[in-house]
Order: sequence, then structure tokens, then C-alpha cells
Amino acid sequence: MPIRPSITVSLVPEARGGPFVFWDDLPAACRKAKALGFEGVEIFPRDPRELDIEGVRALLSDHGLTLAAMGTGAGWVVRRLTLTQPDSADRARASEFIGTVIDAAGSLGAPAIIGSMQGRSSPGLDRSTALDYLGEALVPLGERAAQYGVPLLFEPLNRYETDLVNTISEGVNRLEACRATNVKLLADLFHMNIEEVDVAGAIRVGGRSIGHVHFVDSNRRPAGCGHTDFGPLARALVDVGYAGFASAEALPFPDPDAAAARTIDTFRAVFRPEG
Repeated sequence: MPIRPSITVSLVPEARGGPFVFWDDLPAACRKAKALGFEGVEIFPRDPRELDIEGVRALLSDHGLTLAAMGTGAGWVVRRLTLTQPDSADRARASEFIGTVIDAAGSLGAPAIIGSMQGRSSPGLDRSTALDYLGEALVPLGERAAQYGVPLLFEPLNRYETDLVNTISEGVNRLEACRATNVKLLADLFHMNIEEVDVAGAIRVGGRSIGHVHFVDSNRRPAGCGHTDFGPLARALVDVGYAGFASAEALPFPDPDAAAARTIDTFRAVFRPEG
């Protein structure tokens, strides 16, 4: 199966200004995504329990789209919860929120993403303990996702957003250390541009552990609006047998419609040059 293009849709007002191409109006986003040639959408809900799952299913079907993934970022942005907070009750609430996203996404055949909700160390929490808490959470959450036949996605972030897992190799090591059997890595090209010495090489290190890709340029603008050389990255993804989505989690620069059009043009040039 070839790598497929998808695009992000944020339904979280509190995340306004963040790296999402479309905002607020899911039907309009699906209509535009289909018209441009995207094959999937990546949804970031404020609360997955407020989603009309059957309505979303019908909407995707009507436009011939797949749900590529569903984000958990509202757990941090809106509720200030992470999996590595010092208080065990807060960690439990974070896990349960992620669980509701896993259930919503899984019922639509898609994985959930843990990014900002991984947290970081703090004055009351050293890094080693935070990593232990993270591992303790990833295992049961991965098992919860398994009932839907999908993995849980874990995203290494750059050093300005977390001090826990910053690179693909660290992600591979963390998953091995905690023995998480149904968790895969999300390779975000923006974060990798900051943290990796060799982005294509890091993709090869990740190999079959990579379950999703955020297709974005070096400056977090749409692919084609920065200095990333996507050719070697595309070859590395093909070489490791990646066959998932390349999803545009990018700033809506200069506006959502232009960002979406630039992304799909770059995607086609990189992944389907003969098409």
C-alpha cells in the first residue's frame, strides 16, 4: 500500500494558533480535503465523548476519506493533564482521557496519538521517575487500543516541549524498556528537524516501529515552505516499508486553503513523482 496524504483538523478553540491546517468545521474540512486529493483527515477533538461518532463515520464515508489518527492534545491544552504528573490521581485522569480518545478513534478504525500529554520532568519529579510513569501508562493504553486492531501512537517531541523522549532512537529504546507491545512511534518531521543529526537515518533506525508520520517542513509551515529536503526522507520511509499516512500537522500558512494546497502539491512531488 502506498503512503497516503492526510490533513489535520482541530476542534479545540483553546489551541488556536497551533499547527493545524483546518479548524472548527469538520464537514467543510472534509469537503476541501477530498477536493484537493487528500485521502484522510487527522482530528483533534476537545472531548471525544462529545463527538457524534456515527456522524463522523458517515461524513468520512460520504467523502471517501479515512480517519488517519486522533490527537489527545486537548488533555494538556484544556485540562492540563499529563501521564507524568507527580500526583497519581492526575496521572489516572490523564490516562482515562487518553482512553476516551483511544475508544473514539478505535471505533473508527484509527489510532490515538500521545504527544504533549507525555509531559516532562518538573521540580517535584525527576526525569527518571517521569520516564517510569510514562512506561507504566503506555503499556495498558496500548492494550486498550489493541481491542480495536490499531496501535497507540507515541510522538517524540523536541527539547522545548519535553525532556523525556526527543529522538526516534530514544523512542525505540523507551518502548523496548517498558515492553509496550502495541505502541508505535509517530515521526514528526518538524521535531526531527530540531533533534535528529540525520533525519533519514533516524527513520531507518525507527524502521517498523514507525506507525505514523507528520508531514511538515522545518519551520512548522506546510511541506514546501521551509528548507527540508524531502527526497531522502521519502526514500527512507519506502525503504523501511512504511505504508501509513503522511499527515499535515502544520501551521495554516499563509491561510488554511493555501496551506492545504501547498501540502498536497509537495506530497505528490515527493511521494508520487510519476503521477
